[in-house]
Amino acid sequence: MIDHMSVAVSDFHKSKQFYTKALAPIGYSLLKEVTAAQSSHHDAAGFGEPPKPDFWIAAVAPDVPPVHVAFAVASRAQVNAFYDAAIAAGGRDNGAPGLRPYQPNYYAAFVRDPDGHNIEVVCHAPE
Repeated sequence: MIDHMSVAVSDFHKSKQFYTKALAPIGYSLLKEVTAAQSSHHDAAGFGEPPKPDFWIAAVAPDVPPVHVAFAVASRAQVNAFYDAAIAAGGRDNGAPGLRPYQPNYYAAFVRDPDGHNIEVVCHAPE
């Protein structure tokens, strides 16, 4: 079982603003910030559902190639809301909300974050 994951970002403040807005529709919020002085490495921000962050961004050289992260949600409306919020926050379209052929009822949207990471939100429930 995965406990948490992180992605490297080139502009920490820009990415923190992007993820704060883009992940809000799926119930994620900024739960923890750690400074470079505290970590002895780099600034980091943790997002998730209270009480524990499970998705982190870190102010280091961006991952090359960019990574793909998928968040599971309970409704197609959340997929749509994520996509709209992420685009409004400066994300780039990488696949508008819709059914995908991967599995039955695989309804997802894909957005590129400021560093090109492919962020997906998916719902497996029928309409």
